[in-house]
Amino acid sequence: MKLATFTAGPAPELGVVTGERIIPLNRAAPGLPADMIGLIRKWPDLQAEVARIAQAAQGALPLSGVRLLAPIPRPGKIWAIGLNYADHIAESGVETPANQVWFTKAVTAVTGPFDPVEIPTGFCDYEVELVAIVGAGGRRIAAGDAPAAVFGWCVGNDVTERMWQHRTPQWSLGKSFDTHAPFGPWITTADELANPHDLGLRCLVNGEVRQNSNTRHLVFDVWQQVAHLSEAMTLEPGDVIFTGTPGGVGAAMSPRQFLKGGDRVRCEVDGLGAIETVCEGL
Repeated sequence: MKLATFTAGPAPELGVVTGERIIPLNRAAPGLPADMIGLIRKWPDLQAEVARIAQAAQGALPLSGVRLLAPIPRPGKIWAIGLNYADHIAESGVETPANQVWFTKAVTAVTGPFDPVEIPTGFCDYEVELVAIVGAGGRRIAAGDAPAAVFGWCVGNDVTERMWQHRTPQWSLGKSFDTHAPFGPWITTADELANPHDLGLRCLVNGEVRQNSNTRHLVFDVWQQVAHLSEAMTLEPGDVIFTGTPGGVGAAMSPRQFLKGGDRVRCEVDGLGAIETVCEGL
């Protein structure tokens, strides 16, 4: 299923996307959780009911007539891995990391899949990524058990302010500007994706393909990422994991091509849809 958070009135709602329509869940079943994290927490008990509502399609709305929000507007945690595609490592001029390189993005960086992205300086960059949404989660999850800990998948853009990123060894500030974590357009549940490690992903800026790769080129695959993170902390339902970006970022181009006001950035992952944002200069 494709589960979305949207507005068609004053308050956010949950819905199931089917083709060009969205079926509001809480209108059909007011007793369901009203937010995505709540739905994820109770998913084993609610999946059948949600599937029934989707099948009935009562009260379906045109997808074009609603505003899609980030599927989880305020996650508990957002973690992102750096230097996790060979071509991006090469263009960055560094050695392949022996260990996973992690940073956090502030939850206030989250924005909707089609909402504007603020460009506060002349050094903002794009990074298309496969995003994993934690489901059951847990602590000290073995890589072999990690698939059961993932609820679903999204498309993300790890927008980065490069000057802030590189002025210190810690990247989190440069990764955490407001609006710099758009993801969505919905969560595709894990049962609909046979293999997350063979997905094409692309980023286009004003229609020009800048990044074009496949998740099979991940240095550390998603299951290794989940296992590694959960050694340090408990992963909880609705936590968000940005799994790495391939080569082609603007900072590595010659001359460098950073984002500017008016640029349109489209990020795609095969089978998961696309997000598209317009940059707003500040």
